[in-house]
Amino acid sequence: MIYLMIVGMGLVVFFNRYLFIEPRLPVRLNRGAREFLGFAVPGMLTAICGPIIYLPDHQLNLSPANPYLLAGICAIGLMYWTRNVLMTVLLSMALFYLFRWWV
Repeated sequence: MIYLMIVGMGLVVFFNRYLFIEPRLPVRLNRGAREFLGFAVPGMLTAICGPIIYLPDHQLNLSPANPYLLAGICAIGLMYWTRNVLMTVLLSMALFYLFRWWV
């Protein structure tokens, strides 16, 4: 039953994505919908990363001793400086572990 559920969910996700990727299908989004969907990824990442950065122990922690906050600030700076996602992820992960060890 679980395998059937996993396959079913995989098919739903596949066909949901396929509708927007296949160029021969007549599904087209207007300009407003495309602009609105441009905010989906940053909004989703903020919803995922926000609680991890600001609430590491289920309490608001804005102190300079919070390695999650320090690494998040460094990741923002690295992204503006390098403009390379892979380099930013690798360097910010290294900085996070350095801050965790150091603080």
